Amino acid sequence: MACKKVGTTLGRALWQNGSRTPPLSRSSKSINFSTSRELKSGEKKCKDQSCESNCRSAAMPLPAACSSTPAAQRHQVGGKKGPEEPLTVSGRSYSSTAPKADHRTYLWARYNEMKRLVHDLIPPSVCNLLNSSTIYANNEVSLAEVDIYGFDYDYTLALYSDALNTMIYNTARDFLIEHFKYPEGIRKYDYIPNFAARGLHYDIQKGLLMKIDAFHYIQLGTVYRGLNPVPDEEVLRLYGGTHHVPLQQVSGFYGKGPKVKQFMDIFSIPEMTLLAVANDFFISNDIEYDPEHLYKDVSEAIGMVHIKGYMYKWIMQDLEKYILGRDETYAVLHRLVSHGKKLFLITNSPFSFVDKGMRYMVGKDWREFFDVVIVQADKPHFFNDCVKPFRRLDGNGDLQWDKINSLDKGQIYKQGNLYDFLRLTGWRGSSVLYFGDHLYSDLADLMLRHGWRTGAIVPELDLETKVVNTEQYAQSLTWLQALTGLLERMQMHRDSQSREVLQDWLKEREELRLRTKNLFNPQFGSIFRTCHNPTYFSRRLCRFSDVYMASISCLLNYDLSYTFYPRRTPLQHEAPLWMDQLCTGCMKTPFLEEMAHIR
Repeated sequence: MACKKVGTTLGRALWQNGSRTPPLSRSSKSINFSTSRELKSGEKKCKDQSCESNCRSAAMPLPAACSSTPAAQRHQVGGKKGPEEPLTVSGRSYSSTAPKADHRTYLWARYNEMKRLVHDLIPPSVCNLLNSSTIYANNEVSLAEVDIYGFDYDYTLALYSDALNTMIYNTARDFLIEHFKYPEGIRKYDYIPNFAARGLHYDIQKGLLMKIDAFHYIQLGTVYRGLNPVPDEEVLRLYGGTHHVPLQQVSGFYGKGPKVKQFMDIFSIPEMTLLAVANDFFISNDIEYDPEHLYKDVSEAIGMVHIKGYMYKWIMQDLEKYILGRDETYAVLHRLVSHGKKLFLITNSPFSFVDKGMRYMVGKDWREFFDVVIVQADKPHFFNDCVKPFRRLDGNGDLQWDKINSLDKGQIYKQGNLYDFLRLTGWRGSSVLYFGDHLYSDLADLMLRHGWRTGAIVPELDLETKVVNTEQYAQSLTWLQALTGLLERMQMHRDSQSREVLQDWLKEREELRLRTKNLFNPQFGSIFRTCHNPTYFSRRLCRFSDVYMASISCLLNYDLSYTFYPRRTPLQHEAPLWMDQLCTGCMKTPFLEEMAHIR
């Protein structure tokens, strides 16, 4: 704890100095470097000479808490302490007690010292920090204030196996060939699991599938034409010398601009895969085609799978094969009702399909759990217009003609709109928490226009947290952070030898970025991060959901009076939380628990 105080004090000192100039460049005191120095057994990491010198470089005395070993027992670096040798770079003067050496040796000494510290200071528990059953908070939410819980059905109450994606892809591919008369050769392409990922963008005119960050920049290395990556140079040429996608092309509120479509739900993964293989077929066979026509036809083919009811038929015929987590769904609903909470369901799926699935997961009396059930709601229009009135269905799912003056428990309603829903129930504001998987169709309007609490279901968290918990990821990410900080501090060395070293570091940095990306998905990486920025998907997740989780079963891990507090993640000017701007030896490189959540 005392060592953390050193880092905090140092961070405060840097802040008060009002400069981002690294401590190294402001120090008039000695800084020792060594590549061969080893820590003595049982000696605290903070006694490391690099830690001591970095702390001193901030014009601060080394606290006793970080130096309990007598001075006579501390390591001496590079032999006896000699006179300080001034090092002048870009008009500035630096002092070091290291033996006089050329810049190449000096830079590699810093590199090796940093690498050793990073390796030694990764806590053994770093690979068990994240639990896939955790609920993550973007906003402070107290469950004690929530009296009404609402749910979407598909990928919220009912999670589906990967076998469903294969069936959707195969059927849409056959539609493309048989209905739209596409070449028979496309049928040779089988579904490719884990090729695409949720949140990707598709350039309709260019036929490119890509990942875009929160600032509308394309992540180079994640642009695919068909099944092959597009070279970075070609991407820059296609987008006029930049990898920025203009706002007007992706500014549609529901993820679709005039030229770019964002795929935001899990059902869209087969569609992205079919677009990729169809593009690949035409390109591989040197057949001229219009990417816009292809996009339109593939979208219609995927739509036919849903409109014609094929997906509903498959699931209802083999519930055990396609539906996951039936026991957890029952447990969540039962727990909420037993604590006096009101429940409602708003889904776009038809009643017969929902009824069959809910009977399988919850039981034949599943409607007793819900105060209001609305099917074929036509979201997102349900949330943003007041055109369609509610219709009641009888027990067989047939439409009734009576006027709806109240929404009664045990009844089934079709269509409708949120304005009538609010008027008839009186359920408003932060007392309502609604869960859904689609950030636009399920959550955006409720968050921005109506002030409901929202919970995003992100099943991909299960895989992503497993990757983050691996030792390979922890070591790669931590060293990537440290190397980036080293590059930032050492860039003032401009001689030819130094430039060669810095180029080697930049190359290694790119290799580290690629390595961490491939741990998630070899084509597109994590759905939450580009190299250093949040993805477009991740930014929308933070904007439209108060909390997010892998499944609704995560609610079982929390008391219903629990308050979720968002972590204070560091902004760029909040240096004390970032290892590459602090005394590396005194901080746990740095707050790895926090960094693991930030990714």
